Amino acid sequence: MAAAFSVRRADYGRASDAAALVMLLDAYASDPAGGGDPLSDFVKANLARELAARPQAYSVLAFDGEQPVGLVNCIEGFSSFKCKPLVNVHDVAVLASHRGRGIAEAMLAEAERIAVERGAVKMTLEVLSGNEPAVKLYRRIGYEGYQLDPAMGTASFMQKWL
Repeated sequence: MAAAFSVRRADYGRASDAAALVMLLDAYASDPAGGGDPLSDFVKANLARELAARPQAYSVLAFDGEQPVGLVNCIEGFSSFKCKPLVNVHDVAVLASHRGRGIAEAMLAEAERIAVERGAVKMTLEVLSGNEPAVKLYRRIGYEGYQLDPAMGTASFMQKWL
């Protein structure tokens, strides 16, 4: 039987939440699914403060007892077609020791609840095609490829570093 866990919105001003945020994001960044490189010292020192300075950002943490085991970072954007907020799920991280227990799904449900509370019309996320467990989860809970007109195909996520 899977161990019980709890999920709640992070408080960036609480030292323990800020430490959990950095630890979990560093574990994710260090994983091949997160790029394989740990966070820089700059990011570790400034992440919680910088997120707190952005009212459009929120995070959800998962705990196994007192141990932080999962993180979802969300950033509110804006749907010009609907003239309402949207929420981008920017990071989903669960410690390897706790994967497969429904933690990501529970965190995403809480992130969605907060998005609805904010009046968001949709949630978006990016996922690497090779991360099959994540793709399977996201599809199962209702995410699908973005398209406006099926004849035009699905959208691709692209980036350009500045």
